[in-house]
Amino acid sequence: MQLQPTASHFVDGVYVEDTAGDVIDVIYPATGEVIAKVHAATPAIVEQAISSAKRAQKEWAKMTGTERGRILRRAADMIRARNHELSMLETFDTGKPLQETLVADATSGADALEYFGGLAATLTGEHIPMGEDWVYTVREPLGVCVGIGAWNYPTQIACWKGAPALACGNAMIFKPSETTPLCALKVAEILVEAGLPAGLYNVVQGMGEVGGALVNDPRVDKVSLTGSVPTGKKVYAAAASQMKHVTMELGGKSPLIVFEDADIENAVGGAINGNFYSSGQVCSNGTRVFVHKDIKEKFLARLAERVQGAVLGDPQDEATNFGPMVSERQMNIVLGYIEQGKKEGARLICGGERVDMQGYFLAPTVFADVTDDMVIAQEEIFGPVMAVLDFEDEAEVIARANATEFGLSAGVFTRDLSRGHRVIGQLEAGSCFINSYNDAPVEAPFGGVKASGVGRENSKEAIQHYSQVKSVYVRMGDVEAAF
Repeated sequence: MQLQPTASHFVDGVYVEDTAGDVIDVIYPATGEVIAKVHAATPAIVEQAISSAKRAQKEWAKMTGTERGRILRRAADMIRARNHELSMLETFDTGKPLQETLVADATSGADALEYFGGLAATLTGEHIPMGEDWVYTVREPLGVCVGIGAWNYPTQIACWKGAPALACGNAMIFKPSETTPLCALKVAEILVEAGLPAGLYNVVQGMGEVGGALVNDPRVDKVSLTGSVPTGKKVYAAAASQMKHVTMELGGKSPLIVFEDADIENAVGGAINGNFYSSGQVCSNGTRVFVHKDIKEKFLARLAERVQGAVLGDPQDEATNFGPMVSERQMNIVLGYIEQGKKEGARLICGGERVDMQGYFLAPTVFADVTDDMVIAQEEIFGPVMAVLDFEDEAEVIARANATEFGLSAGVFTRDLSRGHRVIGQLEAGSCFINSYNDAPVEAPFGGVKASGVGRENSKEAIQHYSQVKSVYVRMGDVEAAF
């Protein structure tokens, strides 16, 4: 397939290029080969993106929600019809296996466009009686929104940010991660083909400098970032200096608690999904797996057996179910954490090394006998490294689970649903699971608490973060005044 895009950026309804921008190599993680090149946005490209978005948004906001929704739903249908092509592109962009991208990436983006396309016509205000007088409210768009994407789900994130923004009547300028720049261009292309007016969804490439130019421009009204906590703090501070609206979807070190009465097979499955899907490169992963002492060895034995089912190989082969790290840099970061775990005395159950094959492959790694003070139990690794910790008491494990700056996700496996709800009710996390892990349907809010973020993506909650309410007091009688 053609991997070199028509041009580096998609602005005002067309592909545009400015070769004066720094060259960004697109590297296929399964081989380390350069498969495409794009240029970082120059100030001229950034200006074109912002000015066209500002112009287009005013007309878009005048359209009815039904008209806006129809375009988004048409784009969703087109993405589903082209799922195989888009999934292949995602695999080349990220290295994730095609077996995974076919069901979890473009399809999730289509779900978001369909869901928010359906909601667009429902975004109405309310009438508030005040005796003879009354108040009415109007839900209005924010204006120009900037989305800054992460490299683990480039197609999905481009849609998760774009769909609610467009449904509410905003324009979106999306900057993908420089590691995975290809997929968002196709999202923009499909949206325009579906009838989206030019300028409403622009894609510009670049690194921190380009992101900073977008975030700090006074014409931008909202910033939505998916990324690390340190990056989030910088972007949040920059946005706050101009009172911009923000959504921050940041990192985590989420707890997954397995009680003694849990179904072992399901708990192991949940731990695998919460640690090894996308080769562990998922912000909500449950990387601190607390297992009750009574079943710890049984859990570890079954986990080690099932990890043998990981098939590492060519991501384009649908038999492959475990892909490489997204980049050599990320692979080396994770290898550093693995060495740290070994030095700290954690018991290595499986993995723990780079796989001797082309590309940035690491073996799925499980450490047992991990203690709360170990670095691998405290810091987000963002790779296929599971830390298994022991516990005996419910109150104790809740306190330990909450002893972190993060608060993105949490999970509980137990046959006692009363205990499941009780424990989840005390865990400090935004996206939680009982007898499951890492489900992310568009109908459910997604986001964290504490250092893991601000605001929510998906569901009706996202509407609150891409719109604002105007209230109008209507007096039917005379105005009284002191003089």
